[in-house]
Amino acid sequence: MHGWTFERDGKTRRMSDITGAYDGGATGVMTGLSVETKVASSMGWRKVDALTEGDRVLTFDAGMQPISKISRLQLWNGDGPCPDRFWPLEVPAGALGNRELMRLLPNQSVMIESDAAEEVYGDPFTLIPAAALDGLNGIRRFEPDPGFEVYILHFESDQVVFGNSGALFFCPSARDLLEHAFDTVEQSTYVVRPLREARILAEEIRVATAAVCDVSPCAGMVAA
Repeated sequence: MHGWTFERDGKTRRMSDITGAYDGGATGVMTGLSVETKVASSMGWRKVDALTEGDRVLTFDAGMQPISKISRLQLWNGDGPCPDRFWPLEVPAGALGNRELMRLLPNQSVMIESDAAEEVYGDPFTLIPAAALDGLNGIRRFEPDPGFEVYILHFESDQVVFGNSGALFFCPSARDLLEHAFDTVEQSTYVVRPLREARILAEEIRVATAAVCDVSPCAGMVAA
């Protein structure tokens, strides 16, 4: 399978380390939405497993957009236990201002609002891989149950969609998803910060969230 990574020039490159062969051909998935995730659609909040191609979903920059393709994958299809590098992260309610518990795959990109991001990049809204949040405010990896399913929503162009927990999730374009080999390049509106930079931003959010929680309900993720 192919996955996605981003560079600071705003170009999107396919890479092999988001989903890939592991242990004799077994495959693990590192990006996508867990089955209980709900997103804002023209029919209200809908679980990703209830959506179909053509359904319209609310996006951050482009309003309602139809889903072009839905990929349904098993997190780990090997015979043995799921290797820990594929383990999702559990985000307790309130850890990042989220209204309820979230489960995020390690390479799933989420949008955050950060004063530090605005200072460095000129925009308070930025995308970071969920792995950068590991260890913050009770966020931790957990061993998934066998059969844990992952859904990837694809659109005509890259989009960020609203989740009912208060999070915003990056969803990739469906164009040429399977036809091209590694290192295919296309323009993308969105840039996902490298893990090292993302961890710095996440730490800034942890400090800010702790300060806010002393006087009011926690905030940190972009509100949906």
